[in-house]
Order: sequence, then C-alpha cells, then structure tokens
Amino acid sequence: MLHNMDFQERINEQIDENRSFIETDPYRLGYHLMPPVGLLNDPNGLIQFQGVFHVFFQWNPFETKHGRKFWGHYTSEDLIHWTLEPVALMPDSWYDKNGCYSGSAIEHEGTMYLFYTGNVKDENDVRSSYQSLAISEDGMNFEKKGPVLHLPEGYTPHFRDPKVWKEEDHWLMVLGAQNDQEQGEAVLARSPNLMDWEFIGPIAGSGMNSLGDFGYMWECPDLFQLDGTDVLIVCPQGLKAQGDDYQNLYQAGYFLGDFDPTEAEYTHGSFEEFDRGFDFYAPQTMLDEKGRRLLIGWMGITDDAEQNQPTIDSNWIHALTIPRVLEIKDGKLIQTAVPELQKLRGRSAEYEVVLEAGDAFSEEINACSEILIDFKNTAAGKVELEIRNDIRISYKDNRFVVERYQFSGTEREQRAFALDQLTGLQIFLDHSSMEIFINGGEEVFTCRYFPDPEDNTIALQAEKKMTLDIHHWPLNGGGSITF
Repeated sequence: MLHNMDFQERINEQIDENRSFIETDPYRLGYHLMPPVGLLNDPNGLIQFQGVFHVFFQWNPFETKHGRKFWGHYTSEDLIHWTLEPVALMPDSWYDKNGCYSGSAIEHEGTMYLFYTGNVKDENDVRSSYQSLAISEDGMNFEKKGPVLHLPEGYTPHFRDPKVWKEEDHWLMVLGAQNDQEQGEAVLARSPNLMDWEFIGPIAGSGMNSLGDFGYMWECPDLFQLDGTDVLIVCPQGLKAQGDDYQNLYQAGYFLGDFDPTEAEYTHGSFEEFDRGFDFYAPQTMLDEKGRRLLIGWMGITDDAEQNQPTIDSNWIHALTIPRVLEIKDGKLIQTAVPELQKLRGRSAEYEVVLEAGDAFSEEINACSEILIDFKNTAAGKVELEIRNDIRISYKDNRFVVERYQFSGTEREQRAFALDQLTGLQIFLDHSSMEIFINGGEEVFTCRYFPDPEDNTIALQAEKKMTLDIHHWPLNGGGSITF
C-alpha cells in the first residue's frame, strides 16, 4: 500500500501532466470549485476554522470514474478566491483502504475533527464500513485516529456519511443508513467526548413519521436548526418518479420539523426537493462566523449519463455549486447566493425591455455572467428565455420548465414544476454550468450544459406584451481558483 508521501507525489504529477490541456478546455469553470484533474463528487467537511473556510471533497485524482476516493481540500478567506491544498485524507489504512468516503468537520477547543466513513472491500467485493476520525491543529496536517463507531446490528454496510454537531453537553452524529430490510434511514449516535460513540437508532426513514416506502438507502444526512425550525437534509435513493417530482436517478431534499435531542426523536412534514435541476446531489451545510447557515452541493449526480460529459476528454469531471445562504420564510426553505459573489461583478448593463407579442430581445453575454430579470406582468402570457442556443427556460400556465441537450448532444430533456407566479430570476452562468434562483430563492434549478463555446447569446421572447428589467454583469472568475 502506498504511503501518504507517495500518494501526494503521484497526485502532484497527475495535476502537472494534465495542467496544460485542462486549462485550455472551453468548459473549464471560472468561479466554481472543480477538480484539478480526475473526478470530484460530494462536498465534505464544510467549516470555517480559525477564520478560514475549508471545503473538502470526494476526489478520485487518477481517473474520471468513481473509484478509490480521497478527501481533496480547498481553502478560502472570502468564499470567492480558493486555493487547492494537499490532500487531507488518503485511503492508506486498513479501515479505509478502498476509499475515504463522505463526512463532516467540527472545531473543538482549537482543534479540527474530521469524521468520515472508511470503505473496505475484501477479495470477494464484500463491503465493510467504519466511521472514522482524523484531527488537525492547523487545518492542514491531519492525524488519523481510526474507527470510532462500528456497524450496529440491524444494518447493512451501506452505513455512512457522518455529520457531527454539539447539543448542549454532548455530541451527536447523524448518518445515512440502510437497514436489514433494505430501507433507507437517518440514524443517530451520541458521544460525550468525540471519541466514544453510542449508537441510538433511527430518527427518520421508511415507515416513520407517516412515510411509506421511501427508498432503499438514505445518504448524506445533515440536521440543524434554522430560524427556529429543525431541518433534516437527506438524499434518498430508490424513489420512483411522481409527476414532475423525483425525476433524477437519486434525490436530494429536506424535511422541516422538530428534533427532540433528549428523546432522540424527530417529527417532520413532507419531503421537499432542494433543487429542481438535472445536476444536484449530496448538499452539506456549515455555520459560519457571521451566524449564516451556508450550503454547498455537488453539481452532478451518479448516473449512466455522466460518462458522456465532454470534459472527460480533458481528464476531469464535475464541480460544486456556488455557496448558498439558507433561510426559512413563511414555512419554506429559501436559498440565495452568498453576497460575496457580488465582488466578481464587472460593469453592469441595465435594460428596461418592452416586448410586444412575439417580439424577442437578444444580447451577447460573457460565458461567466450573472443575470437578473425582474418580471412585471408574467400572467399576461408565456415567457421563454434561451441561453447560448442550448438551455431553454419557459414559464406558462403556472408551470416552469427548463430544457437542455443531453450530454450525448443529440436529444433534449427537461425538468418542470408548478409555480404559482414568476416575479424574478437570478441566473449564474459559468462556461458549462447554470444555477437559477427563482423568485428570490423560492426554488432553485442547477445544471451543467455544454454549448458551442463561441455562442454567448441570450434571447427572450414573450407571447403577449410585457415590460421587464434586465441587469447583466460579467463575472470575473479568472484566477479565482488556484491549483
């Protein structure tokens, strides 16, 4: 088995060997976190530690497929300029030799604690999982302490993704799990000292809180209080599509409810999807020093189509979303882009546009852009926005639809949902990604897309007369991420 230094040297060589043609890839993103080479997936260990933001991530630096995972590591002081650090966790121990899977970070008495799932497979491909700990005094150099929680009875080895937080005088850990009946659950463990953990049991899952069958596995749980409400994030696998809902292979969503830490019980309402887009999974949150609850998600998903993404030709795949601020307003979870991103704005272009029936407004934009559209009378008829001759956004009869070319580049696909009214859009475009914040973050839509790199046109058309305001800023993303 390779030692840490051998792994890091191989990774550095891999980055350097691929740097020249990765940097010339027209689909390389300007202000989103992505792998310097290889495959990126779940964000891990989000934390602001000693004033510095740390974003760890699942990373296979040696190929663009899901294989043996490391914890990659980015740092930032302002959430917009990021530096790639040496790998934080490597699969070099008996309890994580097939992958350092997802987890979380906390600070306690000046020390950073990383909790993660060690993945192990034997010669017959039989899986074992170990909830493991590593610690750091400086947020850069990590010492593994080994497993702190073993697989409890009644569960399969699909038991992972520990998220840890403090509750009064003890620590709690929520994990994603599959029970022996192959049903997904969010389960809880408790510790007085971060080292000795007692398994408590499930707090949500299939057959609980009026849920019926709700998937065969729940991944990436996160439990926190927000504006007086307890929010449980989970990623259920195995949900069947229901109308417009659950259209992706795996889902990412949340429950709003009430968590009783004394009784270890969570009562909640219905499951709501976090993001209506094609490419969003494994979100994780953190509390920053300003008291904001920030979220970052994986701007991708594991399915057959991911291997059709053209960036594979440049030996990289996937990215993370921009950081989002979470709030609850009128009983609904709202997501907005962190205001720090405004520092990337270039010179503003502002328009008051009056469209007659059938008219179209078009503009050349930067491939990295922020677009604000204020609609004033959308009830008058259909609105359609086309971006770079690839993405088509439309709203009519209280239905919001986004359509794109599939990654194969031949067929088109769409996602849609009901929306009572459309008042405004905030759209963050990058060279091959789009994040739409609808009605101030009431809904969010995230996707990757791969248009003609030379086509930077947006066009807006209305079915009936309409007046609207458009603001556009180029975003100066170049140089925001240092490898």
